[in-house]
Amino acid sequence: MDYANELRELLRPLGLYDVDSGLVGAGTAAVGEQLTGVWSQLETAERESLLATAEGAGLDAWEALMPFLPRAESAQARRDALAALLRIDGASFTPAAINETIAGCGIRAAVAEAAEPMTVAVSFPGLRGVPRDFPQLRWRIEQILPCHLAVVYEFDCLKWSELEQVFRTWAALEAGCGDWWSLEAGGG
Repeated sequence: MDYANELRELLRPLGLYDVDSGLVGAGTAAVGEQLTGVWSQLETAERESLLATAEGAGLDAWEALMPFLPRAESAQARRDALAALLRIDGASFTPAAINETIAGCGIRAAVAEAAEPMTVAVSFPGLRGVPRDFPQLRWRIEQILPCHLAVVYEFDCLKWSELEQVFRTWAALEAGCGDWWSLEAGGG
């Protein structure tokens, strides 16, 4: 927005001032420049205050309100994760809504109702073994889940028969295995 031109267009029809030159022209240009600066600051403040358009300081401010930072890299992914966290309310306790919120926060986990009453089972689809950052994931997941539910974690662990197919002897296992995490994740 160029407020100097806007002011000139407002004053010109009056015919009282020469808004293009002289003292009035310079004053109009100076006031217009200041108004343009204010407009620019207001546009930035508006953009950063709305979650749908926030990019830098606005996203930081929204994230400061949350119990944890969502796992997201890009600005759009951060906005989506924050929106998922903000959707949590008294009506968001269906399995579908909980899974949508957890996925929206960048956590690759699935929540399902367990056989026991008031219990949910949390699994990590596509991941073998216990996630390396499980204590952090557990804390995040339990911040999202309703506090009255018991939580049971289910892991897809390496089976003995799978281990025997990859490593025929203990010597092969010791030679081909870097650490337990990589062994569980891919069998080698």
